[in-house]
Amino acid sequence: MPPTLASLVHHSALKLTVRAGEDRLDAPVRWAHVSELADPVPYMEGGELLLITALKLDAEDPQAMRRYVKRLVGAGVVGLGFAVGVNYDEIPEALVDAARQEGLPLLEVPRRTPFLAISKAVSAAIAADQYRAVTAGFAAQRELTRQALNAGPEGLLAALAAQVDGWAALYDASGAVVATAPEWAGRRAARLTPEVERLRERPAPASSVVGGPDNEDRVELHSLGTGRRPRAALAVGTAAAPGTAERYAVHSAIALLTLTTERSRSLHAAEQRVGAAVLRMLLAGQPDHARAVAGDLYGGLLDAPFRMIVADAGGELLAGLTEAVESAAARSGEAVLVVPEGEGRLVVLAAHGGAAVTACGEYAAAREAARTATTEQAGGDDDEMVVGLSAPAGPTGAAAAYKQAEQALSVARRRGRVLVEHEQLASGSVLPLLADDAVKAFADGLLRALHEHDATGRGDLVASLRAWLSRHGQWDAAAADLGVHRHTLRYRMRRVEEILGRSLDDPDVRMELWLALKATSAD
Repeated sequence: MPPTLASLVHHSALKLTVRAGEDRLDAPVRWAHVSELADPVPYMEGGELLLITALKLDAEDPQAMRRYVKRLVGAGVVGLGFAVGVNYDEIPEALVDAARQEGLPLLEVPRRTPFLAISKAVSAAIAADQYRAVTAGFAAQRELTRQALNAGPEGLLAALAAQVDGWAALYDASGAVVATAPEWAGRRAARLTPEVERLRERPAPASSVVGGPDNEDRVELHSLGTGRRPRAALAVGTAAAPGTAERYAVHSAIALLTLTTERSRSLHAAEQRVGAAVLRMLLAGQPDHARAVAGDLYGGLLDAPFRMIVADAGGELLAGLTEAVESAAARSGEAVLVVPEGEGRLVVLAAHGGAAVTACGEYAAAREAARTATTEQAGGDDDEMVVGLSAPAGPTGAAAAYKQAEQALSVARRRGRVLVEHEQLASGSVLPLLADDAVKAFADGLLRALHEHDATGRGDLVASLRAWLSRHGQWDAAAADLGVHRHTLRYRMRRVEEILGRSLDDPDVRMELWLALKATSAD
């Protein structure tokens, strides 16, 4: 604690006597300043003990003293020391009365106590307080370091919360709460996620101070990481602004967590290289080798069905998708393999039914909503993403899953969708129907509904379908062959999908329809 007026009064060598303001002696003293100016206020910063002999004051004039004392109180002066036996044998009653009216502590300084002694006492007390704060700060730094090494970020947060007599929380790159101390602070920290997300938009290092939810406390937010985008964030909640020792503890925690974050980034890069090797082996049809390389890092991912995700987008969007997927996997304790594949492409291997796949869907849904809003307001978004999601597969089916994801991605791009799952595409095949009679029966059954529609005179869907398939789905060329507008052709193809209940985006469906048309045209 810094020196107070009370500690100076109780200082045995100073022999100070309180003449007014006895109930305000607990005020901290920032400095002791001597001034004989009639108006020293322009030179005050607040928190001073002002020492005077009233050399240039009419200390016996009540009005002058009221104005003088009122000015001092307004400037934040915490006390007035009056030396007796110099210009006045005792403190004039006009000054005593003015001090009492304004509640300003007034200390009588005996002649044998020089002002220098008071200044030295204040300076020594301030230095001792700063030394205690620095010593406590170093002790806190040692304890935080010990906890970080022995118990990780959770132990560090617990030590930090104890040091600041408050709470602390760690957020990941997506703004989700990773850990809190004490545990009761979890809900409070979660309500600050929007503030953390706003902090992430600022270049690191960044910090802000916010009032806690429902004015519960004062919360400092600090970004963690040395890159352009913060890798994590630290929240520290306290009842009041941290003191010097507490500030040391907070800064130490930021440094330690930043080191942890940067180390994690290096490890993540190494893990990503291992993941890329595992993916290459899986796609090359070497699941045993892939499992051996994956080890404990990704081995669990290969022991259960997984989904293959392929995404094309700009760098910022892919970074956002990566953060969402990896953060969700980390929170749920599941493995996820994320491999950048050239510029603007990302391949993800994630557990089927796991948090990472769910996070991918949620991120895509958010992008879909954002794109819809952007399209309505500005007519489109040039930096959009498309995502394809395979069906569940195992290590031996990785290559097929990759192709499924690519097919779904292609469909997503053609449909103007952000994400398409392979299961959403129609399935089926005519490959088992090798006999001519079987093929003819299949064709008749498949196209019957379209022929019945055309027989009513409501359109020429069969001819339109044949033209569209023969032109490999090229709208303008097929429409020209039919002599209709491409919008008319698009409407007819939608009617084909509605009547058949199958998607023309599926290559298997297009193949079956083409074979059916060929089989029926041979009659």
